[in-house]
Amino acid sequence: MSPHAIFDRLLQSLVAQLPSDQHVLITLRFQKQAPVLIDKLRTLYRNKFENETGFIDWLEQMLRATGRLISDRPLALRNLDVQRSGSREWFSSQNMLGYCAYVDRFAGDLGGVAARIPHLKKLGVTYLHLLPFLKARQGENDGGFAVADFDAIEPKLGTMEDLQELTTQLRSSGISLCSDFILNHVADDHPWAMAAKRGDASYRDYFYHYPDRTQPEIFEASLGQVFPQVAPGNFSFIPEMQKWVWTTFYPYQWDLNYTNPAVFADMTVALLQLANRGVEVFRLDSTAFLWKREASNCMNQPEAHWILQALRCIVDVAAPGVLLKAEAIVPTAELPAYLGSQDSSVKECHLAYHSSLMAASWAALAEQDADLLRAVIQATPLLPEQASWLTYVRCHDDIGWNVLRPEASHGVQNVQQRLSYVSRFFSGEEASFARGASFQASGPDAVHGTVGMASALAGLASASTSLEQEYALRRTLLLYGLTLCFGGMPLIYMGDEFGQMNDDDYRLHAGHENDSRWLHRPLWKTELEMTAHDVSTIAGTMFRSLSHLLQQRRSLPQLAAHQSRRLLLGVPSQILAFARGTEDEALLYMSNFSDQTITLDLFSCVMQTGLKAEQCLWRNQLDQSIHADTLTLQPWSQVWLTRATDTVQEKTQEMHAQALSPDNSGKPELSSTTNGVIA
Repeated sequence: MSPHAIFDRLLQSLVAQLPSDQHVLITLRFQKQAPVLIDKLRTLYRNKFENETGFIDWLEQMLRATGRLISDRPLALRNLDVQRSGSREWFSSQNMLGYCAYVDRFAGDLGGVAARIPHLKKLGVTYLHLLPFLKARQGENDGGFAVADFDAIEPKLGTMEDLQELTTQLRSSGISLCSDFILNHVADDHPWAMAAKRGDASYRDYFYHYPDRTQPEIFEASLGQVFPQVAPGNFSFIPEMQKWVWTTFYPYQWDLNYTNPAVFADMTVALLQLANRGVEVFRLDSTAFLWKREASNCMNQPEAHWILQALRCIVDVAAPGVLLKAEAIVPTAELPAYLGSQDSSVKECHLAYHSSLMAASWAALAEQDADLLRAVIQATPLLPEQASWLTYVRCHDDIGWNVLRPEASHGVQNVQQRLSYVSRFFSGEEASFARGASFQASGPDAVHGTVGMASALAGLASASTSLEQEYALRRTLLLYGLTLCFGGMPLIYMGDEFGQMNDDDYRLHAGHENDSRWLHRPLWKTELEMTAHDVSTIAGTMFRSLSHLLQQRRSLPQLAAHQSRRLLLGVPSQILAFARGTEDEALLYMSNFSDQTITLDLFSCVMQTGLKAEQCLWRNQLDQSIHADTLTLQPWSQVWLTRATDTVQEKTQEMHAQALSPDNSGKPELSSTTNGVIA
């Protein structure tokens, strides 16, 4: 069969399910996506069929199901698809802001989330990530990441009708709902797993299963372990099957076998069904683990990318208003591939977590040195078209330091010692201000991860004086400022807007006691929200200061994700500095990752950016102060500088006089406004 005949046959299968008024639009979308879609799926699955005809029959069946789902897509969502398809960078503007929370910890249930919309709007949130809310495994379920049904809501959180009502309310408020979509595994009480236990051969092949330990041992020789202390090994014996099943994470989470084309087809349908319920963003969990290969660590395999690329093609046909976000906690060099090719000829996910940027920013606080952070930024390539980083300070998971090994090894004899120091620092050792805790290491050469809320890791829990509190707030805001200025979609983790502390009572709750990540999964505290207007409180100071950063970001187009970024290298090691935007309208981000006051030659900094180097005045957008030849950065502070229009001679002379005045204190007193931290 010729390529043209194959295309026509597949197109007819797709549009035959649609009303006639949708044929032209869907045909145009399919024409654009078909070459990559057919190529990737043929490469993945052609050998699973006796001949090419068998493969085309399978693909035709999948596209028929896709057509039915397109036909069922509500009009409001189809209109959103058209609107977003016409805006190439709609999700990468400086107005985009994410917020992340567990439904029950944040608001009790899905109905309660709707009642929190005014708070989200006050922050300027445009993207709400609710951690797993689909029906989860009975008993232990990894915080909901062991999904028992992709088409049902966890009963205590509500119903599918509640989800659709919530997505409608969020959408009317300009907020997109993000749902976790766990691609790599399902719970052992999911219908597919239950059928496999009952002996259904077709569903057994939805999973990797082996009669004895021979093949698992071959794989184990090159595999790491995610939870070695509580779930050692990557395979579990299932008595009902008398088989060993691949379980990368926990014994009750069975890895899906993506060498089986039926798995890809069924997971695609499950995602599109949720998209039709109003979910606009999918956090694709554990994307790095999707394909298994002997003599490898079974991460970041080429086939995993082909799976994601094919999924992106189908989404771009059926629901192009939907975003895919890769949760791939991998070293910097392996991360860009999850966004597709640099020339955008092949698209993958729209968003990807920049986990190494997050980890390096915390390491910079511990080391009081930004060199590691600079190395990560230097290793970060330009974004492909229509893609963006997800930048964040904290999330529901631990901080894994091992993603930093490539950059942390530069010029260091013992990278293990370096990262171990950072890990110990944030667990409260090394005379640290931090009050976090250690999480499981993933192997003999690994380093313990870190758990804890941002405020606790930044020193607020250990602060005993007003100055220590000020510094803890500055450190928290310093990291948030970086996420806002780096280039991507920034994310607030629930409670950080109030400086909320660790939940030390997690051990008292059944099912939480063996997972220290619950330390930073606290319940929403209404009393913190009620004091958010009172700047005499920690919650009020933090909320006002973070809100100020967010407001300033929205006014600065230089901070949109697609704007260029140029790193400044000729600065003291404690300073991180980069330029965003065009030469004529640049913004200079400068931050001090130390407890010392540092003065910079601002003119020299500007010269090395490649910007126009004539002397001029610079305005700090955080407090509207004007700077000329020099810039003094107080401990743990940041400035966002743009060219000032003030050119009067008196102002220039005033700035020169300020630059020449001595300041030997090193430790500034508290003030009403200190480099963007409103105290």
